Amino acid sequence: MSPLDPDIPPVGEEVHLPGPTILPVLTAVGITLALVGITTFIEFTVVGVLLTVGCLIRWIKDTRREIDELPLD
Repeated sequence: MSPLDPDIPPVGEEVHLPGPTILPVLTAVGITLALVGITTFIEFTVVGVLLTVGCLIRWIKDTRREIDELPLD
């Protein structure tokens, strides 16, 4: 090791990355359906809003569960 090399800090705790999920894609589809339904058929709006709300509830619930599983230190 050369004296010009920067000091490398010790390895800390691991970075938490959430698992893969389809929820962001389904949320985007729901929002798109709701917006398209405003100009075309009201049924698209209803389905889009229900899909978006359902995905958001599930996404928040999954995130809270993941955060609860993280260590406090």
